[in-house]
Amino acid sequence: MSRAATCSAFRARCLPVCLLLAVAIVPFLAVPEASAQSRRDRASADALQARMDQAELRYREAMVRVRNEEPGAAAEGDAALEDMEDVMVECGRQRGCDPVAYVTTFKRLLKAGADSANVPAEGEEADPFDPDPDGMGTLPGGASVPAGAQAAALLTDGQRFATMVQFNPAVQEGIRRWLTDMRVQLLTSYENYQYMRPQMWPNFEKAGLPEALLFGILAKESNGRVHSTSRAGAAGPMQFMYATGRRFGIGPDATGFDTRYDPYAASQASASYLTERMRELDNNIELALAGYNGGEGRARRVFNEGGTNFWDESVYSQFPPETRDYVPMVIAAAWLFLHPRRYGLEFPDVDTRPAVLALQKPATIYELTICLGSSGSPPGYMRVLRNLNPRYRADEMIPAGTQLNATTRVVNLYNRWCTRGSRAQLAHELVRSDPANAVVRLGALEPMPMAGAGTLAPVTDAPAAPAARRHRVNRGETLGRIAQRYGCDLGALARANELRAPSYAIRPGQELTLAGCSG
Repeated sequence: MSRAATCSAFRARCLPVCLLLAVAIVPFLAVPEASAQSRRDRASADALQARMDQAELRYREAMVRVRNEEPGAAAEGDAALEDMEDVMVECGRQRGCDPVAYVTTFKRLLKAGADSANVPAEGEEADPFDPDPDGMGTLPGGASVPAGAQAAALLTDGQRFATMVQFNPAVQEGIRRWLTDMRVQLLTSYENYQYMRPQMWPNFEKAGLPEALLFGILAKESNGRVHSTSRAGAAGPMQFMYATGRRFGIGPDATGFDTRYDPYAASQASASYLTERMRELDNNIELALAGYNGGEGRARRVFNEGGTNFWDESVYSQFPPETRDYVPMVIAAAWLFLHPRRYGLEFPDVDTRPAVLALQKPATIYELTICLGSSGSPPGYMRVLRNLNPRYRADEMIPAGTQLNATTRVVNLYNRWCTRGSRAQLAHELVRSDPANAVVRLGALEPMPMAGAGTLAPVTDAPAAPAARRHRVNRGETLGRIAQRYGCDLGALARANELRAPSYAIRPGQELTLAGCSG
């Protein structure tokens, strides 16, 4: 049985029974006149209402867990419904309590279940800007929203976004591209975004910008890869140019790390940038997006000359082809984020529960990726680890004891596969292999003549050359790679050369003292 079917079956089994019970109780309950209610009665009634609200929230959260097939979720939902029944019974025994209000609660839950299943049949016409065609009480991908505030925010997203943009043939073409040639990129963008959502979405929410807009920009700019860079020099998940990033507070920090690659900092800067553009462009989202991609100066000039509609030919033609493609593609990705089921699109379910991974021994992200395997994620966990820990390069040796941002699944897989056993050893050997050792000299050795004699000296094994005590950094080398090459302890090597964690920044031509090395 599918997750949706499981959840529907649970609702069908439990809620109608509770509603019938509630309706059956109501006629036998005597509701006192409001004037006869004492202060104590009103306080008791308020306490019952609070219990009912809490039980309803527990039930909705249980529905999310039922969809995710979590153990004990159905039992938790049953318990929440039993609490609602208890409130109904107590209400019947208490003066000043109106049971009709609680019947409404059950009706609301039943209606939420019916609405979420009420998807237009294939081929059925639907208003392309219906703000809630898919039942916006659900998140993209079909997962129920546990908190009423989040559900309201997502519904508001759909309504606001529908009024902020035009649904025209250019956007429809963008939807077609995302659903065909670029479907893999869209699904990858969604999965990457889900892991980073707790860091990115609050900044857009605080700025009053739709989450769908954040996803649309992220999908088009970087596919959700925080280390993405362009030939023009744009960097990070939101692709900020260096100068623009500095204006909005991102760029190299005191350690040398470029915070354009940090999901939280990048989304904060992006929200500030868009807010500034929207303010000066009369809240025109298409012109704001055009400025984001094609230059704010151009967008401002076009707007000040009377160009208030991006799709007006006189305005549209003033932007380069890249921008004319960018704007509808962002809108199309945002639209699919809000309405996947209408297009038969199923976003991947990912377990993004955050957890801290404490390394029990030194490792690189490459090594972790190999030993973690792909359980629960066909692409593996390299992108997850890199996105959640942007300060570390994939080939950089990370010291034991370092705490990495991860998920509960990653931590469980690490403890199972990466601390001991054959897979851990295999991953260790693979990332420490040196391609230079693959090149060997073959063939017979030629004897060398002895000095001052006409005879040839026998060839003997020459003594091994002494280990190098210093190393000159070549372009593209990292401290982790150098430590692997010479068998060094990364911490000792860093301390000997006064390099600070976690970046261990080195430069080409720099002379390193090889301390703590065996090779």
